[in-house]
Amino acid sequence: MINSNALNAYQSNSVNTASREKLLIMLLDGLVKFMRQGIVGLEEKSIKVSNSNFQKAQSIILELQSTLDLARGGEIASSLNLLYDYLYRRLIDANIKKDKEVANEVLGFCIEIRDTFSEAYKKMKK
Repeated sequence: MINSNALNAYQSNSVNTASREKLLIMLLDGLVKFMRQGIVGLEEKSIKVSNSNFQKAQSIILELQSTLDLARGGEIASSLNLLYDYLYRRLIDANIKKDKEVANEVLGFCIEIRDTFSEAYKKMKK
């Protein structure tokens, strides 16, 4: 069994030494993970689980949005800003209404964003 202190130290070190691009991928992986866990919470009728995970996903979306450089990012940054705003609002709706269909819509976008950035990161590393 892995010592939880050692695991926490490893995870902390991974974050502290990761490139900006890798941190973005890690955030997007977390976003997808929390969205999936929130949907499981909805399926299991666990308001606490769905709410907690959707709030974590909302926090990640806000973090992603806050790191955009709208002055230098041009049309791509502006489009991502609008997309993150849309996802945030839809996720709030899904959480309030406990709407699995809306949550799945948000999850689909999150997966697509993560996969796109992951592919770009792989190409950038080559």
